[in-house]
Amino acid sequence: MTVRVRFAPSPTGYLHIGGARTALYNYLYAKAVGGTFVLRVEDTDLERSKAEYEKLQIEDLKWFGITYDEGPDKPNPKYAPYRQSERWDIYMKYAKELVEKDLAYYDFCTDEELEAMKEKAASENRDPHYEGKWKNPEFKAEALKKIAAGEKAAIRFRAPKRDFTLNDKVKGKVVYPANMVGDFVIIRSNGLAVYNYCCVIDDWLMDITHVIRGEDHLSNTVRQLMIYEALGAKLPEFAHVSLLIGADRQKLSKRHGATSVNLYREENYLPEAMCNYLVQLGWSHPEEKDIFDKEEIQKIFTLDRFSPSPAMYDLEKLKWVNSQHIKKMASSEIIKLVEALPEAGYFKSQGPEWKSAATELFKQKVNFLSEIPKQINEMVLSEELEMNDQLKDILSWETTPKVIDYIDSQIQTITTPFITEAQMNGWMEHVKKELGVKGKPLFMGVRAALTGKDHGPDLKFLIPLTPVSVLKKRVAQLKK
Repeated sequence: MTVRVRFAPSPTGYLHIGGARTALYNYLYAKAVGGTFVLRVEDTDLERSKAEYEKLQIEDLKWFGITYDEGPDKPNPKYAPYRQSERWDIYMKYAKELVEKDLAYYDFCTDEELEAMKEKAASENRDPHYEGKWKNPEFKAEALKKIAAGEKAAIRFRAPKRDFTLNDKVKGKVVYPANMVGDFVIIRSNGLAVYNYCCVIDDWLMDITHVIRGEDHLSNTVRQLMIYEALGAKLPEFAHVSLLIGADRQKLSKRHGATSVNLYREENYLPEAMCNYLVQLGWSHPEEKDIFDKEEIQKIFTLDRFSPSPAMYDLEKLKWVNSQHIKKMASSEIIKLVEALPEAGYFKSQGPEWKSAATELFKQKVNFLSEIPKQINEMVLSEELEMNDQLKDILSWETTPKVIDYIDSQIQTITTPFITEAQMNGWMEHVKKELGVKGKPLFMGVRAALTGKDHGPDLKFLIPLTPVSVLKKRVAQLKK
């Protein structure tokens, strides 16, 4: 059996982080088993669906490195079209067949009549199931006459009154009790098909073998099981992955932070880090690794390592994962990405050796690549003294003025744009042997003189990156 999976977003907004996780799981499973990954656009909500959102969602998938084998722009003639808005005739064809078999029926009830049924059921403490006359077979002939005369009607599926069972790859055995749902609409009176019906028709006709989607679809599934049965269609395997929740254990929403992928792109998260983190939200690595890349996972991804428990979406953990991927990146790759940032003017103006050294130093200390120019501004280019209590304490030591005077005497003789590590080591050695300053007073005194701060990166890496003109101004301020 050739595995076929699908990701079916609705183009009514930006790609949600939960949708990205679903797409990623489907993509990884297809890659793991040599299957086909299908992109289907579920745009039955014609008022809210927009072509621009479809385009943006596809761009977000490409940013993740998620490529699909079939889709609107990669059609397989056997399965096309891939937009539900282009498949109305297909949905109507099978709906009419269900009517012919008395598995569905035309419903001419008005909105007012339907509302009255709901109110009556509520007053009698009953489930609000459909009770209109059109469900009775003796009215079928009348219904067909009305349709032949051009009247409009919804098509309502006749829900079987028995239990349905789903053996889910994540949730295990799920039993839907009889009377959980009443007869439900599959085609609206305006001719538009309803999600639960479209979904089944499309998965059936597109030969989808595995449906991997969010747990929030689990309640829909009973209606879909009924339709599969009525069509005589083979059920795909279902895997309903756990919900994403915030720290308050509520379903992930905007109050927990950014929920759309484009915002993470704007905040300079790495797509590799996003993939790494999203995979972990409901799935566990067989070696219990925290940091891995997509190419590694797609070789070992299976459906038996999902957790049924809700997955906590932790932005701090995501930032940490992002920082770990930055550390793993080659400096040459980071340089290209940093140079593309609007704030990277000084970085771009330097030579390749300086860029490489700066990248190697600062990539160890940031969560985002956009922080590298900020670190350079603060640690390399800033002439301001960070006059906090710790620095004041260092400056009060008896040895510190001697260190500052010596550093000043040496730096005034420098005519090159930068000093070398060897020059700085020579200064440290002189302070130690000739001035007799050792240990903490030595290291902290030299740091104060050259950086105007009491903390920061290792001096042997930082100072050779710092313009001599900046070093001179820092020392001059300390001597005032």
